[in-house]
Amino acid sequence: MYYTSGNYEAFARPKKPAGVDQKSAYIIGSGLGALAAACFLVRDGQMKGSHVHILEKDPIPGGACDGYQYSDIGYVMRGGREMDNHFECMWDLFRSIPSIETEGVSVLDEYYWLNKADPNYSLCRATENRGQDAHTDKKFGLSDKGAMEIMKLFFTPDEELYNKRIDEYFDEEVLNSNFWMYWRTMFAFENWHSALEMKLYIKRFIHHVGGLPDFTALRFTKYNQYESMILPMVKYLESFGVVFHYNTKVINVEFEIEAGRKLAKKIDIIRDGEADAIDLTENDLVFITNGGCVENSSYGSQNKPAEFKTEIREGGGWDMWRKIAAQDPSFGHPDKFCYDPEQSNWMSATVTTLDEKILPYIKKICKRDPLSGKVVTGGIVTARDSEWLLSWTINRQPQFRNQPKGQVLVWVYGLFSNKPGDYVKKTMRECTGKEICEEWLYHIGVPEEEIPELAEHSANTVPVMMPYITAFFMPREKGDRPDVVPEGAVNFAFLGQFAETARDTIFTTEYSIRTGMEAVYTLLNIDRGVPEVWGSVYDVRDLLNATVAIRDGRKITDMKLGLKEKIAMKELLKAVEGTDVEKLLREHGAI
Repeated sequence: MYYTSGNYEAFARPKKPAGVDQKSAYIIGSGLGALAAACFLVRDGQMKGSHVHILEKDPIPGGACDGYQYSDIGYVMRGGREMDNHFECMWDLFRSIPSIETEGVSVLDEYYWLNKADPNYSLCRATENRGQDAHTDKKFGLSDKGAMEIMKLFFTPDEELYNKRIDEYFDEEVLNSNFWMYWRTMFAFENWHSALEMKLYIKRFIHHVGGLPDFTALRFTKYNQYESMILPMVKYLESFGVVFHYNTKVINVEFEIEAGRKLAKKIDIIRDGEADAIDLTENDLVFITNGGCVENSSYGSQNKPAEFKTEIREGGGWDMWRKIAAQDPSFGHPDKFCYDPEQSNWMSATVTTLDEKILPYIKKICKRDPLSGKVVTGGIVTARDSEWLLSWTINRQPQFRNQPKGQVLVWVYGLFSNKPGDYVKKTMRECTGKEICEEWLYHIGVPEEEIPELAEHSANTVPVMMPYITAFFMPREKGDRPDVVPEGAVNFAFLGQFAETARDTIFTTEYSIRTGMEAVYTLLNIDRGVPEVWGSVYDVRDLLNATVAIRDGRKITDMKLGLKEKIAMKELLKAVEGTDVEKLLREHGAI
């Protein structure tokens, strides 16, 4: 497997890999990385669909990319997905996945047209004092000292950040700034999460720093992530005859390990409640989704809290990874990520409005009509003075194809599930859906005397507790996640957010799809390059734009400098005077 950039190989079709007709594939899990691996197997690996088996413990596919209407509790979306125009592997794949709505159109086509016609941006990023605009005014609010702390982290070698926390590198000024409010609520970072992941995020999305305050950097699908992304992939795979095995728990993968050689020999499963096993040969490829950010998720309802389940259960991603990791050090260290769900949980809730009584309060904040069919909030709105650090978003409506006209789906989430609310004097994890809705209504400015009635009769709210949703942000070091294809692996690879690539950044759709592509291209020796991560971190123009943006548009010549620094700055500007370097600095607002 090798990396490439440019469109020379991007538009090429690889030759059929040698011996692929004699091979089979077993994919553990059916999340985005797993489905992507299956798509790459049939599209680029040209493996027979009937030779590809997807083993899924649940009755439906999708993993964390969900969106479902339950007959007893209502619509549920555990999370949302924000996409970037430079998700190179993702768009490489979705150009080949047919739309399930429009014949002759790809998923990429419909996504591209939608976001061109209705570009995303936010008109209110944060509120305070019960729905009043916090007037962040697209500002990061950092002094030069705060900006330098961020820059210092950016330049710190990865090795120095192993097992370090963010709050070991940022002081209170940064942690109380608009910058950190934008960042932590958009990406779900906590102060105690990994400084390494923080640095990798800054590097990966340096070209979008200026778009953080108003979400102009983001793009969204038309419907929820399940209907817009997962279902088209499933239909594509079914058209090739790929076999889906639902209600099939993988308990363990057993390996034969010798010096310089690791071979997957058997998959232990429970199929429809019965223990079974799949024996493997060198021609049987195994793709393992290890860990899982939505493991142990539990649903509440309008009148029932979501249970906080922390016990690692047999047949789940964490239990399976522990059993695999015990067989070889190169298979990672799952307990670096799942040892303390108090540090990796947050809660979300899906609010379905049942009439128009709540909509005026939404319109006042987002300054758009939620029923227009176009961008509504343009990303999350954060109640910055919320004890739960509550954020909420409304994407284009309808979010489900079968959603009744006039209803609006609101996604709400809180980073602090263990703190009492401001209106509901309970922790978020103790609250029913109705009580979470009450807290949200309070923070969007609904008069207190109207809150109980609206939460009871004008909305249906389903809470979800996710104990391990940001487990991948826990402080770590190299080797804690297994490489996508560990050294010496003959017939297996790891997929998803807890596999290690050399190039990309976790908690993105791109990362999951990239692991699937790298795994398939490596094990089948496909002669086509895997797209490089977009190289904005090496582009001086993006670096200049980010430097100016992080200082709220102030020029570097406006910095408060000591005498020595002033002299150095003067000499520098004199040295570049009349050159293309001076032109570049001026074009990007640096001087």
